[in-house]
Amino acid sequence: MSEIGVVIVTHNSGKYLGACLEAAMRTRAEIVVVDNASKDVDSLLPLPPGVRLINNPVNRGFAAAANQGFAALTTPYVLLLNPDAVLETTLEPLRQACNLPGAAAAGGKLVDVQGGPQLGFMVRRLPTATTLILESLFVNAIWPGNPVNRRYRALDLDPDSPAPVEQPAGAFLMVRRAVWEELGGFDECYALLWFEDVDFCRRLLDRGYSLHYTPLAVAKHTGAHSILGLPLEIRRHYWYASLLRYSAKHFPPLSFRAVCLAVVTGSVLRGIAESLLRRSLRPLADSVRLERLAGRSLLFGWRGGAVR
Repeated sequence: MSEIGVVIVTHNSGKYLGACLEAAMRTRAEIVVVDNASKDVDSLLPLPPGVRLINNPVNRGFAAAANQGFAALTTPYVLLLNPDAVLETTLEPLRQACNLPGAAAAGGKLVDVQGGPQLGFMVRRLPTATTLILESLFVNAIWPGNPVNRRYRALDLDPDSPAPVEQPAGAFLMVRRAVWEELGGFDECYALLWFEDVDFCRRLLDRGYSLHYTPLAVAKHTGAHSILGLPLEIRRHYWYASLLRYSAKHFPPLSFRAVCLAVVTGSVLRGIAESLLRRSLRPLADSVRLERLAGRSLLFGWRGGAVR
């Protein structure tokens, strides 16, 4: 029996899943697919022999689905793998990296369709309050080469050298089961997606564990197909709501409120700019829900609970 299990969380990813499963099965790992109420679920069936399916009637979000997958496996190592990621190597380099002294998890090299490393995504450093303020005010988008953004997106990483890192991408992340159990899994109170893997890495580091990157484990990654199926305003709400929850959980109160103020300011500025460009008040109206969430958090603090 393999020591490695693979968890693939899918939502409307049927056209990608076949190639992902075909490559994953070559590793002889145990595989669990957790489907979050896909509209194309019929296209997933029948799954190849030996692949288990957990079919959620509602979209429970990435964190809850990942926890379901972990709980369904008994292997000492579990790989989280996006359905649009196709393994090009064995998983042994990730297992070896997880066995380094003090290690809890490891990520590998994600490459695009041309074979280039996905720098800025496959490994990042943990966000600081300054990072998220600049993100919310669009400074990182307008000036991507600024020092804060370069550090956050780990653009100084040598993609061909192994290294201890802070935040390997959850799209291709192996975790030791014992550590997942110690942390109680992923925090399910984030939005349907975003920041739950960042939070998990942060909690691992806070407990004194190390995380590692190895270029010897490679997967070809398409990326972003599921989120593009969501309306733009919904995507924005999920991202900023999860950003605020992460900030409330991990930053001091003054830093958290500075992030809240940046989210309010950035949302208002974006609403005005988009309304002028579209000659419509709809963008301003669409931004109100997010402004209220960030404004209440600024005045009263985060109220906790799940983000939906």
